[in-house]
Amino acid sequence: MQEVMRDKLVAKAKELLTGGVVTRVLGWKRGEFCYDLTPGIFKSADELDKEFDFGDFAAPNLSKYLIDETRKEDGKVAVFMKPCDTYSFNQLLTEHRIDREKVYVIGVPCEGMIDNKKLSAAADGIKNVAVDYENVVVETLWDGNVTVPRESVLAERCLNCKSKKHVALDELVGYEDEITECNRFDEVARLEAMTPEERFEFWQGELSRCIRCNACRDVCPACTCEKCVFDNPSSGVESKAPSDSFEEKMFHIIRAFHVTGRCTDCGECSRVCPQNIPLHLLNRKFIKDINELWGEYQAGAEVGSRAPLVNYTFDDMEPSEAVERGDKNA
Repeated sequence: MQEVMRDKLVAKAKELLTGGVVTRVLGWKRGEFCYDLTPGIFKSADELDKEFDFGDFAAPNLSKYLIDETRKEDGKVAVFMKPCDTYSFNQLLTEHRIDREKVYVIGVPCEGMIDNKKLSAAADGIKNVAVDYENVVVETLWDGNVTVPRESVLAERCLNCKSKKHVALDELVGYEDEITECNRFDEVARLEAMTPEERFEFWQGELSRCIRCNACRDVCPACTCEKCVFDNPSSGVESKAPSDSFEEKMFHIIRAFHVTGRCTDCGECSRVCPQNIPLHLLNRKFIKDINELWGEYQAGAEVGSRAPLVNYTFDDMEPSEAVERGDKNA
């Protein structure tokens, strides 16, 4: 199934290149391992045949790469996007970070992406992987073939997918479904039910593992500042070396505040974290609060929509009401 879709995407990319519609294609290319697909630019049919790939490991959200790609050269760039990626694309358009006239969006279907970390935990020494609708068969270096249920190794964001429908599109290859019901706020509610001391202990344990590699910041479509406040060498917190436990929490909490109302819940921060910190839960907490305080709002659902935090109305909740609500949920 995925090989058939890959061939369709390659054919579509070649058609757009040879027809002069675009000058390059942004997609996924094969990495060092079969499960290691990374963003890549393709400018010829030969490059597409040799390096382009698509399948259960095409997890990277390509929207942020369009910021630089639409600036550094003329001509349109075609980009392949899964439904969840298009929310980030729309949000970047809203913030005027991408020139829409320079992008040709090709929608691709998605039945969920496999989490490399979950797969590695289930089968050690991965040599090759074969995937069908229900199972993942892993050829290992020393344990032979290991079969695991596909659903057990799907990424958390895919198990709690907010939508299988593209919100930005020039052309669709394949099919798409409607917006789905999900339980993405269940874990946030579990944390809210804890005592303040329990929550502090939870996040202290999680954030203390941070090595300040900045992968979460660098991959986040909502983090697009050319100079980050945490890169200021005069701050004393620009790297992990001089940090302490306060700095660990400050970095992630401030980053979460910076993307509040703009985070599309794409989950890239947690996907790339080498320490397996569930950073998406910080963002989801703010999303849940926005929904409860101002009404449901999904960043990136529409180009030009204003987040509640930057859009004043006479019906806005008063600060005292928000504080009272927070006390009740403590």
